[in-house]
Amino acid sequence: MFTATLIASGTLTAGDISTAMDRLRDAGCAPGVSGWIDEGDAADLIFGMAPNAARVALEGAFAATDVVVQSSLTRTKALIVADMDSTMITVECIDELADYAGIKPQIAEITERAMRGELDFEAALDARVALLEGLAESDIERCLAERVTIMPGAKALVRTMRARGAVAVLVSGGFTRFAEPVAKAIGFDRAIANVLEIEGGVLTGTVTKPIVGSNTKLTTLRAAIAERGITVEESLAVGDGANDLAMIEAAGLGVAYHAKPVVAAAAAARVDHGDLTALLYAQGIAKQHWVLD
Repeated sequence: MFTATLIASGTLTAGDISTAMDRLRDAGCAPGVSGWIDEGDAADLIFGMAPNAARVALEGAFAATDVVVQSSLTRTKALIVADMDSTMITVECIDELADYAGIKPQIAEITERAMRGELDFEAALDARVALLEGLAESDIERCLAERVTIMPGAKALVRTMRARGAVAVLVSGGFTRFAEPVAKAIGFDRAIANVLEIEGGVLTGTVTKPIVGSNTKLTTLRAAIAERGITVEESLAVGDGANDLAMIEAAGLGVAYHAKPVVAAAAAARVDHGDLTALLYAQGIAKQHWVLD
């Protein structure tokens, strides 16, 4: 059996659910029962076959509604591996750090192209970090305090999953000086990120090798699955950029979160409208069971 979860923000109606069941029937998906997770916010539709056809039938059919289609047997996840910038936090740290050097537009353009998959990530990171040479180390702490904001729903997602026994790993193509405090604030088990090299209180314009990029994210996911002793289907990966695509495609449920087009097109699930609590609804977890602090 399969579950299609419709996720909105107070706008989902009983009529929408009825229409969705009709669309599943017309697509040959053999729909069964449906029910609310939280009335108005999320509902489950159970069906018997053709999950790809179900996705096509439901995605985009309802205004401001995200759709997650997956096997009913493995929707509860025992592992989450997540990107940081523009996923678990609302900004790209390197772009904000560049603002303190007066070169944000120049670096942000490279970041955008790298996240869209137009540039090699590792080469683009080297190029951007080189432009930060001479920036004061103290600006990292200023940036963290002044610019970095946790993404809505991040704490509820990670803390709820961990309270239910899951492992949570933050893997970032950004920097440890941001990833480690962000991971602690949200509630991750651990964080993996790049190390900015600093001498005499200023950035050298280099980053420690090897660079944490797409391959690191993929190998981290696979290693965590093995360490946890779970099946691939019990894993969840979420990110927004091209360097997240390999882990998103390899996870049991790979989610493109407000993602770049290349990622959104390839991911098994997309969250385009809601916040990160959509990934709790995708697991069938009602709001009354969320861990909020």
